[in-house]
Amino acid sequence: MTSDVRQNSEEQPDAPPPKLDDYIAPAPRVSVQAFCETAKTAEAIQSAGVDRRLGKAHLTIKMGGMAAAIEAYHTVPTPNVIILETEGSTDILAGLDELATVCDAGTRVVVIGNENDVAPYRELVRRGVSDYVIGPVETLDVVRSICGLFSASEAVAVGRTIAVVGAKGGVGASTVAHNVAWAIARDLGLDSVVIDLDLAFGTASLDYNKDPVQGIANAVFSPDRPDTAFIERLLSKCTDHLSLLAAPATLERVYDFGADAFDAIFDTLRMTTPCIVLDIPHQWSGWTRRALVGADDILIVAEPDLANLRNAKNMLTMLKAARPNDRTPLYCLSQVGMSKRPEITPREFAKAIESQPIVSIPFDPRMFGTAANNGQMIAEISANHRASKMFVQIAQQLTGRGDGKKPRSSFLSPILGKLRAKKA
Repeated sequence: MTSDVRQNSEEQPDAPPPKLDDYIAPAPRVSVQAFCETAKTAEAIQSAGVDRRLGKAHLTIKMGGMAAAIEAYHTVPTPNVIILETEGSTDILAGLDELATVCDAGTRVVVIGNENDVAPYRELVRRGVSDYVIGPVETLDVVRSICGLFSASEAVAVGRTIAVVGAKGGVGASTVAHNVAWAIARDLGLDSVVIDLDLAFGTASLDYNKDPVQGIANAVFSPDRPDTAFIERLLSKCTDHLSLLAAPATLERVYDFGADAFDAIFDTLRMTTPCIVLDIPHQWSGWTRRALVGADDILIVAEPDLANLRNAKNMLTMLKAARPNDRTPLYCLSQVGMSKRPEITPREFAKAIESQPIVSIPFDPRMFGTAANNGQMIAEISANHRASKMFVQIAQQLTGRGDGKKPRSSFLSPILGKLRAKKA
């Protein structure tokens, strides 16, 4: 057992439940075995096992608590993580001492106790307990405890993934993704990478006015697992804080992938990049579903018509069911107010979806057409345009950040402000 510890025991047992949008880094591919004493704890751990952040972990549950664990490991090797529930009826310290005699080096132990346990936390640490959680535990408590063992111990800044997808083809989801990524990098000052996952028809390289010779295809078709150095060579620099993993946008080959084809690429980027924006094409396959379900936050882009309403509602229903412990996916309306086109109003759309759109981006063919043809972002053409401010708003809500970086003020700021006001 190791002495790698997060002091969760200092939290009060009557603390409010954790928020669903608290960031929890996914666990790596590890084996976890839990020994429970109550059916309620076993149920919480079973529910945690299907959470997306434990998707790579192999979890098994047995009843019997400490005694069952000691008996089991006399004959079999210990896993990466052992979860032990104690009901206070056994001597925790004596049990841990006995468990240590059969426990392999490097195994991490999580103890689920109760407020009546009398074992001092310092003694638990001395015996190598990695985490101590006061029960009764909920699903998210178990997820946080297991994942926290690795994100904290490895001391690695794990990046957050944001998936942007259209409810229908041609709704401008890629344009939204690219402009939001630009806002995250420029306005929030967060190092970011855009991954264009539409390998055949992706437009990210055009939108950012780049012509990279390498990109996402080199990584996904590589026979070896991509490492950080390899991915860095494939990135195209857009700004100081923004890089692009571009799509080849060629039809020389077909792009049929397995469900986990992009996992290694995402995992590698998460090791070095605080924010990864996934521009997901409008198609339904094993890998697109996996990319959406596995993202930390999701934005669905829809136009205000019936087909988009149906598709967006279906996507939201599926994603909520697949991600019960995550924040509800967000959606925005795009190309709102197109001349002579009958539209579903944002209010009616929200009533049917049962949630409000994060923003309603106005239809402005001149502005968006100019940006697309020039290889520019909307903010580069007009920082004060309504859409530019909306992209910043989306960036803030998806990343959980406020106003981002602000210019340094000086004693002349009030005077300069008055002069600008007079000129206006």
